Amino acid sequence: MHLLLPVVFAIGAALSNALATVLQRKAALDVPRSAGLRPGLMLDLLRHPVWLGGMAAVVAAAVCQAVALATGPLTVVQPLFVLELPLTLVIASLMFHSGLPAAGWRAVGAVVVGLGLALFAASPSGNRTSVPLDRWVTALAVCAAVVAALAVAAVRRPEGRARAAFLGTATAISYAVTAALMKSAMHILDGDGITGFLTAWQTYAFAVTGVLALFLLENAMQAGPLVASQPALTLGDAAVSLALGILLYEEHLRTGWWLIPQAVGVALVAAGVFALARLPLARSLAADPS
Repeated sequence: MHLLLPVVFAIGAALSNALATVLQRKAALDVPRSAGLRPGLMLDLLRHPVWLGGMAAVVAAAVCQAVALATGPLTVVQPLFVLELPLTLVIASLMFHSGLPAAGWRAVGAVVVGLGLALFAASPSGNRTSVPLDRWVTALAVCAAVVAALAVAAVRRPEGRARAAFLGTATAISYAVTAALMKSAMHILDGDGITGFLTAWQTYAFAVTGVLALFLLENAMQAGPLVASQPALTLGDAAVSLALGILLYEEHLRTGWWLIPQAVGVALVAAGVFALARLPLARSLAADPS
């Protein structure tokens, strides 16, 4: 019962992010196209209530994620963001009246069932409110080194699957680190108030890593097919978040024979995500509208 609040808010964040993606895409399709960067694009979008609705959904998602991380384990909250992709496609199929094919619904079902099975079998527990500085230094150094290595590997390759996968994985690590830092900052806000929050290094660190994650995401979307970047992003975020939750916040997962249903659940999620990323509707949402 103590996990109900973070689970509800994590699903709310995933739903809000999904809605934001679809609304922003719909608004972008309604503004004049151009061959390059156009300064007036933002002014055009600001005149579209649909785009403003998408921005409101982004804010709602951030608030929901912050509440979820403040009240629940990282190993519960971040894996639930796997639902963002299927929710995006379901909302898009309704909003664009395109319909989701039977294969798409089967993939959605695989993701939902697999995620539920994996989380039930893992039964994450523990919710520290503080992390020693030496753990932060080690975790941030390792993650920064891996992200840098992936970015270098990506720029050395031409546009295509490999480049998109490298950048998608780098984005996933950045999102996971952002969530871990946000969780710490929210606990500081709860314990020390707004003054403590505004003077904590974690607050500014998660802002920086969040911007970096968005930058890497934009490049990943342009680097190659969605089927290469999206699985790396979706599954990588969950995997790295699990590792950070265990190593930083001393959260626990069930082991022993429980690893078997966990593996089955992860396999179902992976199969569903790959199938969804191949759908034409998914590619149209990721495509550059300009």
